[in-house]
Amino acid sequence: MGFTMVRPSQLLYPHREAVATRPAATVLLLRDGERGLEVLMTRRSTAASFAPGAYVFPGGAIDADDALAFNAAARRATQSDLQLTQAIAAIRECYEELGVLLARHADGRPADASDVAALDRHQPFVAQCRERGLTLAADDVFTLAHWTTDRDLPKRFDVPFLVARMPEGQIPVADETEQFEPLWVRPADALARHHAGSFLMIFPTIRTLERLRQHVEVREVLAACAGEKPLWTSCPRGGLLKGEEARYMEHEPPFGELQLVCPDGQLAHALDWRTDRPAPLLKNVMRLTAPNPGMMTGPGTNTYLVGDALSGYIVIDPGPDDAAHLQRIFLAAADEWGMGGHVKTIVCTHSHADHSPGAKPLQALCTRTKPAIFGLPSAPTARPNSRFTPDRPLVDGETLRVAGPSLAHTLKVVFTPGHAANHLCLVLLEDGLLFSGDHILNGSTTVIDPPDGDMTAYLESLDKLAAACAAHGIEFIAPAHGYVIGQAAQAIAHLKAHRLKREAKIIDVMRRHASDSMDDWVKYAYDDVSPSLWPVAHRSLLAHVERIHAKGLLVRAPRGGVPEKKV
Repeated sequence: MGFTMVRPSQLLYPHREAVATRPAATVLLLRDGERGLEVLMTRRSTAASFAPGAYVFPGGAIDADDALAFNAAARRATQSDLQLTQAIAAIRECYEELGVLLARHADGRPADASDVAALDRHQPFVAQCRERGLTLAADDVFTLAHWTTDRDLPKRFDVPFLVARMPEGQIPVADETEQFEPLWVRPADALARHHAGSFLMIFPTIRTLERLRQHVEVREVLAACAGEKPLWTSCPRGGLLKGEEARYMEHEPPFGELQLVCPDGQLAHALDWRTDRPAPLLKNVMRLTAPNPGMMTGPGTNTYLVGDALSGYIVIDPGPDDAAHLQRIFLAAADEWGMGGHVKTIVCTHSHADHSPGAKPLQALCTRTKPAIFGLPSAPTARPNSRFTPDRPLVDGETLRVAGPSLAHTLKVVFTPGHAANHLCLVLLEDGLLFSGDHILNGSTTVIDPPDGDMTAYLESLDKLAAACAAHGIEFIAPAHGYVIGQAAQAIAHLKAHRLKREAKIIDVMRRHASDSMDDWVKYAYDDVSPSLWPVAHRSLLAHVERIHAKGLLVRAPRGGVPEKKV
């Protein structure tokens, strides 16, 4: 059932089997036009069962005979049997749909218009090529990407997107049955026309063109594909945005949340950021987003409620002291009789102004049972607006539990200083879900602001969370800002690698511009981000510089020598 370690009883939607995929192959025929790289596209029949009326690249299902035609095709030494089969299928489809023939004569001459005219699209393709002494140019067909059709669709394919240079002297002619209106188009122009509403395309086509437009010439694309591995692979997931279908690849922020909430591909989860109602993530977990969007808070601070009407609720990060938001938390925490305020415990991951100020007012609202406020007290290094004193400090590794007659929810405390000296995370043990506070965010990296923030502590806490993922089977991260993150261990590893890469860049800047100011270092070390973010980046830069000096990571080169970083 997908990748989740979540208890099946906690999933919001019944399990459903996705339609089995069919093997297929698609080929992007490329040429160098006067204004740059162009790709050949055609319009599908409006009566087609898949993507009717959409502009696509030629291709289709792989036939059993395609795998039996190896002796009719040329292959690279590094080309696998599967890749050869896919290339043969793409060449066949290219001819049947568009009359384009990727083949060579025995003397190496490429097939030309006369060869195309001599073949019959309605007769067996490979046999006709053999009769004319033509070898299929499968060695000129390379793998660009690999797509698997979304789980929610009724017709699904497992399909490589291949690339090849368009043969000289041939003119594409559509079969007028499956494909119509062949045209050469620059990727950027196709995308512009699509966004203007005059050029219908499906999701994989759009995303492929978005990446293809980065290239200027055909040779660049072919060179990028020389490694025989797809430049990317994807099985997108769909959700609802403003009531309409929206699809996302694995690297895009909503993907992990869709993976958690709809593991079998149900097209049911609303991705709109709303502050007026809770968003259910599991039967025992809901999210309420505070109405405090901004540069530092993204769509707003996420408050999580863990538990149910019978067990009562643990509230994680009640957020700012916003009366309307706190009232919504109170109402969401209803008991079995529908009365609000069934809050057993309030936990603050840290004491920043968008996380902990709502704790005391929420506690005051819950008059039937006064919930305890847990967390870690703010350190002396905290800023004045980040002072926080819990009713009881938590202990690293302790558990908080709410339980009903048949269901329990246990949160394990993990101390994670770094973003703040009193930062902690929580692991929902039964469902492998990590509540990461501000230590891990979706779509951005958290700010480390000394003196309360500490970069070394932050990196060590990432290691601690990676160990927790392995120990508790954590697959998903619920951050304080942004959507749920999937593939938790990989996300943490990527985040740490990103921080260390930035640190290496800062060390290089410090060496090259030793006499410059910190403001100058920000410009050099963060030249890949918008200048509007430099004031915020300045704080993390300071944290890196303090760590670099404390760890002795920067050493001066001897006279005439080359500076080296300590490792």
